[in-house]
Amino acid sequence: MSDISSATMAAPTGPQMPKPRADAAATAREFEAVFIGQMTKLMMEMVETGDEFSGGHGEEMFRGVLAEQMGNEIAKRGGVGLAPAVLDQIIKMQGGRR
Repeated sequence: MSDISSATMAAPTGPQMPKPRADAAATAREFEAVFIGQMTKLMMEMVETGDEFSGGHGEEMFRGVLAEQMGNEIAKRGGVGLAPAVLDQIIKMQGGRR
């Protein structure tokens, strides 16, 4: 009886599914942050500011920055549930499985 090496005992391998890129989850969170920032910006534009509380030209300039930062913070604290759906689509587009 001949010795069988462990190399010949290896299980056959089928086609390997590509693994999702490591930064796919971060990309999904960033997408959600941008989306929330844009929604926040639109909501802020709908609010009428009176003359008593108007920040003038400075407020107008930095309103977009404020909306962007609010979007980042909301997404960082759990967001609105968009990131998991986006991550699933990224993985599907890469041909992988979660």
